[in-house]
Amino acid sequence: MNVEQLIAALQQMPQQAVVLLEGDAGYSLVGGLSFEENGNGVPDEVILLPSLADD
Repeated sequence: MNVEQLIAALQQMPQQAVVLLEGDAGYSLVGGLSFEENGNGVPDEVILLPSLADD
């Protein structure tokens, strides 16, 4: 999934819904994001970061 596809999918969701990441330890709220610029033909990456606050 690329950024354009993610935005289109999120626009179909209720605006008040929270965004969660699913992992081995359960679910975490998305707390932020990071951008990694790559080179040599490797696509740039947007990394969703979990919230560090207690759920």
